[in-house]
Amino acid sequence: MRMFKVIEGGRGRAVQMDDGVGAGRGPNGDDVRREAARRLSESGYHLSRVREFVTGVPMLASLKHLSLQIDFAAEALSRLDPIPADFRSDGYWPASS
Repeated sequence: MRMFKVIEGGRGRAVQMDDGVGAGRGPNGDDVRREAARRLSESGYHLSRVREFVTGVPMLASLKHLSLQIDFAAEALSRLDPIPADFRSDGYWPASS
């Protein structure tokens, strides 16, 4: 649960933003897949893949390998029952180099 301050007319009040994880339910497979997609996006994989498609120059093998590792970690985490509440922790995911 995150707390954000909404400013209205010069007065602030705290508003809870529920990301769906924690308060009413535990994380689910969709949460894990979103985290995997976020990590893959931050790695530069998508940009490299587009560059490969446009120029014909192969992407780095390390990025392809990282993509496979992230997919594997997401699949493994999704199969856990229950999925750990701290599934976003770096300890569950491969390190990008």
